[in-house]
Amino acid sequence: MTRAPATARALLVSALSVTALLAAAACSADGRGTVRAAPVPPASAQAPSATAAPAVEQPTPTPAPPELSEEQVRAALVTEADLGAPWVPTRGAATWRDGVLKADAEHPDCRWLLDVLYTEELFGEPTGPRAVVALDDSSDDTQLRYQVSAHPSADVDRVLDRLGTLPRTCERFTATARAGAQDVRVEELPLSEAGDARAALRVTLTGEAADGEPMRLTVDVAAVRVGENTITLTNGGFGAVLSEVTLGVTRFGAERLSEIGRQARARV
Repeated sequence: MTRAPATARALLVSALSVTALLAAAACSADGRGTVRAAPVPPASAQAPSATAAPAVEQPTPTPAPPELSEEQVRAALVTEADLGAPWVPTRGAATWRDGVLKADAEHPDCRWLLDVLYTEELFGEPTGPRAVVALDDSSDDTQLRYQVSAHPSADVDRVLDRLGTLPRTCERFTATARAGAQDVRVEELPLSEAGDARAALRVTLTGEAADGEPMRLTVDVAAVRVGENTITLTNGGFGAVLSEVTLGVTRFGAERLSEIGRQARARV
């Protein structure tokens, strides 16, 4: 299959274009004017220092970032219009979700990982609007789910920290699924320069399908916090699951969400 790598490259080019646009906007904002310091009055015009009370500078409170509207959250999604062929709106949940991901493991952290892969809910109920899009790669069984939602930053960072420990605590383990025993491997995906905090993993499950045929399922999971909003992405299937797509979509989506957040603050 040759179209998927081309899609990944096109997506990365789009992400770089967004970055260049934001950099140009920042330079333009910096060049709009110069703030000049007020002239200092001569010493004779100043109040006597012996009788003047020292000024106490009060810290300026940082305003809370505005909550994004439902429309803004939907606008932050990455859709098939951004990815292009072979990605299309999903035709429904992939059959491998119940057959393989609905599984159990002895170690509580590994069991938690399987649970969040199956439910695709890393952070629980959001505190604000939520938007979700699911896409299928029309050339194979790969399915991508992308969600934008609001959660307290401290809660998100705790989950991201936990994800970061799993390549050590759950590097290799056995999962019991409906299809039978699965050999599970967990690896870190290097997700850099995206949002305020981030984590990404690649999970590979190898075993036998219900009909006894060899089976290998790959699922990438990535999460990025941008202020009080969070991106959650899963990309998985029996086919060629490209890490370039997972990482490129996540970085591109983080830049888009950051820009929408800046626009929301500018209107306040």
